Amino acid sequence: MNVKIEQSWKAQLAPEFEKAYFGQLTEFVRQEYQRGTVYPPGKHIFNAFEHCAFDRVKVVILGQDPYHEPGQAHGLCFSVQDGTPFPPSLVNIFKEIQADLGVAVPQSGNLTRWADQGVLLLNATLTVRAHQAGSHQNKGWEAFTDAVIHRLAESRDHIVYILWGSYAQKKGAFIDPSRNLVLKSAHPSPLSAYRGFFGNKHFSKANDYLIATGQEPILW
Repeated sequence: MNVKIEQSWKAQLAPEFEKAYFGQLTEFVRQEYQRGTVYPPGKHIFNAFEHCAFDRVKVVILGQDPYHEPGQAHGLCFSVQDGTPFPPSLVNIFKEIQADLGVAVPQSGNLTRWADQGVLLLNATLTVRAHQAGSHQNKGWEAFTDAVIHRLAESRDHIVYILWGSYAQKKGAFIDPSRNLVLKSAHPSPLSAYRGFFGNKHFSKANDYLIATGQEPILW
């Protein structure tokens, strides 16, 4: 199957592309794009991989579902396209970075600058029907993104895994904390941010670990 994904990831994930579930997923997604509006735009489905080759991953942040309103999703979890108002969770992420590191809130919510430094911004589900949150869940994406995390966990050490909320924590439950740094807290959503997201200092902790393991810190 000719999947248009960054070459290092294509090599790592080749067995997945031959599995029955992935063929069914591909057909489902293709039909969804033909029937109506789906986010992100098709060329951005694998954007997280495009900006962060397998051997360059230093940090993994796990999201759940792409944003489902116009001008938002572009294949990086929590990130929105330039010129788009910040969704509430992203507002809270920037608030925590400001409190933790003293970094001013940026003008744009586009997190490509993180991805280009080695932050894999991975949603569990990579597509969604417009205005319908969760509409592409349980169609095969979760199995694919589980395989992504398994390949990293098996082959790479000294990665920072940032798991916000119970969903991300379950998805990353198998990661070996003796070989990596696993950071867990409440989700940055307004519904839960005050229950442990604010004050988690995950951004400084991630950078401290990267420096301690001989890696360049992230310019958050």
